Amino acid sequence: MIYADNAATTKMSSKALEKMTSVMTDIWGNPSSLYAHGQNAKEVLEDARAEVARLIGADVSEIYFTSGGSEADNQAIRSAAYAGKRKNKMHIISTTFEHHAVLHTLNKLEKEGYEITLLDVHENGIIDLDELRQAIREDTCLVTIMYANNEIGTIQPIKEIGEICHERGVIFHTDAVQAVGHIHIDVVEDNVDMLSASGHKFNGPKGVGFLYCKKKTPLYNLIEGGAQEKGKRAGTENVAAIAAMAEALQEKSENLEESISYISGLRDRLIKGLKEIPHSVLNGDETRRLPGTVNFCFEGIEGESLLLLLDDRGIQASSGSACTSGSLDPSHVLLAIGRVHDVAHGSLRLSIDEELTEDDVDYIIKNVKEVVEYLRNFSPVWRDLVSGKREFIL
Repeated sequence: MIYADNAATTKMSSKALEKMTSVMTDIWGNPSSLYAHGQNAKEVLEDARAEVARLIGADVSEIYFTSGGSEADNQAIRSAAYAGKRKNKMHIISTTFEHHAVLHTLNKLEKEGYEITLLDVHENGIIDLDELRQAIREDTCLVTIMYANNEIGTIQPIKEIGEICHERGVIFHTDAVQAVGHIHIDVVEDNVDMLSASGHKFNGPKGVGFLYCKKKTPLYNLIEGGAQEKGKRAGTENVAAIAAMAEALQEKSENLEESISYISGLRDRLIKGLKEIPHSVLNGDETRRLPGTVNFCFEGIEGESLLLLLDDRGIQASSGSACTSGSLDPSHVLLAIGRVHDVAHGSLRLSIDEELTEDDVDYIIKNVKEVVEYLRNFSPVWRDLVSGKREFIL
């Protein structure tokens, strides 16, 4: 079996799993308790916080543990929005192809009276910095733009976005769920005020993540209750999962440059092979992308059929975000970069890691080529395209 859907979730590393089980077995106390067993858990919790902070260039006081990326996105966006409202600033800027954790939160805020501007990302999947400059107004309280897209893998000019925001006194949040653990991130160098991450995207456990919030950046509670996480996120901390997440991030960071080089080579081999399929297109910029994410559209087929047939051949992939896998609508990300509905329906996302080999990549290429040809032979749309009744788009 070849697993090529790491953008949806990653396998827990053996070190992270070992760390999680050891904490669950031996250090199961409540970190808010004053007796020794609770303080042992507190020490594990704070060690993990310090390690996460170190690995992204933050201060330990700026890390807040959450249940995952969606919660971190919600808290960051609402915090900046509510702080803005107190200053009569109720304008927020984002993009058309954010994760739904961001877009749905913005939809809710719009119903509360906020004005939302969604920037285009254009065919290459990257925003135009001049368009961002023009969009910022006196009443803009937040810019929230993802670090790397979860479907097509394109990486935004985060440092430059942060510079523009800080020049105008606007808070900058980035959903970095797909980026953390896969590329180098330094929140100071990147000019980021808030950053969201999720453990299961970099070989940690599901159900745990973190929010980086720069000192003096306002942070409002989503969850009320106890005084955990400096009073900003109530509920007893999931110490075992947090420790495992920190372990996984540390492990990913140890050999990051070598990993990037190896996976990028596999990615480029995959892109080159899939480009040989007639009437196909790579989605997003060819080079400014995550090391392991490749997204193609193939004209004349349905992506769901492609996935099922690839699964029969031992290749596990996706057509886009796992969060919307039950939807029959084409990907909003692909529509945002200008793909028409008919083409967007024929998409394939392959997100690979260092466990794959060149032989695995060649096997993927061979089978995608065969399955696409097979599906086109049964497709009335393809017959119309070949016969000239319809014009090719790609």
